[in-house]
Amino acid sequence: MATPRELVERFYHEVWNKSDEAVAREILHAEFRFRASLGPERRGPDGFIAYMRSVHQALADYVCIIDDLITTEDRAAARMTFKGIHQAAFFGVEATGREIQWIGAAHFRTDGKRITELWVLGDVDSVKAQLGADASATYSAGQKRGRG
Repeated sequence: MATPRELVERFYHEVWNKSDEAVAREILHAEFRFRASLGPERRGPDGFIAYMRSVHQALADYVCIIDDLITTEDRAAARMTFKGIHQAAFFGVEATGREIQWIGAAHFRTDGKRITELWVLGDVDSVKAQLGADASATYSAGQKRGRG
């Protein structure tokens, strides 16, 4: 058994911050549902890992910082800070080499062993402003252009 706190802390410290795909496969449920501000819903560990790879490709030294974490028996909510160095196309903007940072909130559901659902809301407008992206730009993992 793992508490929501333990799962969320491993998710950010080991999976996101260290890009540890083995830990992702260990702590994400086979039917994991992931929805973030930067793209469409992803399913299963492999769907999430593809998304994670795309973010790390665009943002070097990408890290997620847990600013606050509240848990219940099967859920968790975190206030987050995200940051990385813009090294590849992101929201249709080619690499600037600048560090960007934004805030967000993450809502998790667990089953006592694994994370079953995650919904993340990030301040995408702040990301676009820091990059100088068009306000209508969207992020689509794996695409050079970030529109549409």
